[in-house]
Amino acid sequence: MFMKATARRFPRALPVAILALAAQGLPCAAPAQEISIHTARDGDFVTVSASAVMQVRLDVAWAVLSDYDHLAKFIPDLETSRVISRDGNRVRVEQKGDVGFFFYRQPVNVVLDVLEEPPTRITARGVEGNVRQLETRYELEPSGSGVKLDYVGRFEPDFSIPPLIGMPILGKVFERRFRSMVEEIRRRDALAQRAPEQ
Repeated sequence: MFMKATARRFPRALPVAILALAAQGLPCAAPAQEISIHTARDGDFVTVSASAVMQVRLDVAWAVLSDYDHLAKFIPDLETSRVISRDGNRVRVEQKGDVGFFFYRQPVNVVLDVLEEPPTRITARGVEGNVRQLETRYELEPSGSGVKLDYVGRFEPDFSIPPLIGMPILGKVFERRFRSMVEEIRRRDALAQRAPEQ
């Protein structure tokens, strides 16, 4: 993506929830053609969209996406993730971690207001922490080949990183985390298929 050779502003803390979803040689079993990720600028915002097609059960995919208390076990650079309150289909989730750019590590602390629409949609917005203007959405769509997972995120930049390489770096961050989410869904689905029927 083309960027002018001037200082660019990027988020002071990249939202852990949307960094599906960062690239340091993370192994990935998912074929490249099954996962697509796009990162772009939209005025003062950075937008991210990603999708993956998986031959998994819908209920398994939903269980992984909504497993807020265990996201830190498989999402890179996420130290803690916990539900702090729940009221029906509304959940408050606190997440802490960091994101790295070469030798730079930026702490991430965010509280998310999450709306669940099981079994196909989760939307979230940042309400506290050092991330501003944060909005994300996961959607699951059943298909003949399994499930399609779509992710959309939008947040406002809040700090500068070197020009020209900024967006490619962010793209790697999002790709690494999104692939980690996809691989966890596939892993749990494989376990579910091997489990003996009750």
